[in-house]
Amino acid sequence: MPKTPMSSRFHAILLFGYPGAGKGTQGDRLGSRKGFFHLATGDVFRSLDPDSEHGREFQYYAAKGLLVPDSLTMAIFRSYLYNQIAAERFQPESEMLLLDGIPRSVEQARILQDLVEVCGVLHLKASDLDVLADRIVKRAVESKREDDADTEVIHRRFRVYEEQSMPVLACYDIAKIHELDALRPMDEVTDRINGIVDPIRYRIFPMH
Repeated sequence: MPKTPMSSRFHAILLFGYPGAGKGTQGDRLGSRKGFFHLATGDVFRSLDPDSEHGREFQYYAAKGLLVPDSLTMAIFRSYLYNQIAAERFQPESEMLLLDGIPRSVEQARILQDLVEVCGVLHLKASDLDVLADRIVKRAVESKREDDADTEVIHRRFRVYEEQSMPVLACYDIAKIHELDALRPMDEVTDRINGIVDPIRYRIFPMH
């Protein structure tokens, strides 16, 4: 696997927010635009070959209901990212990496800094978590995943985010953190995001 010296780290924008805040929707929308490559944690884990070394390690923890160690998560992420480059799906010389779900902990952020340069953080905030819970329930019912509609489980996920992921924001320069109201209409949030990320991308890739 190729090395990534500090001078050639991949340029990235991070998507942060509670479950149900719209990270996936906004990531998909931005990732469909030229010059952006959306990489979500779920896609990374779903792509794992269960017979591979990483796949077997992941299944070991998942089967026991244990948290996957940060070092393993980041090793899987790194391998997936380089596979996307090898397959020419991600072109780092002209595309901004949009990370959704990574890093999820301070330790992951520490490991990530050797691989990517964080150029901006999109923080989807919500003043009313009940609205987000309702979104998740509705989505679960529509997709016939009733197990995901358990409100107790949903609020447990909120607490995990508060305890593990929110502290990650302190790892980044406050000037790079852009706060957005996740409760506003999706199209309005998309417009705001475009207004934030376009200048960042043009500054990094002025010729593309």
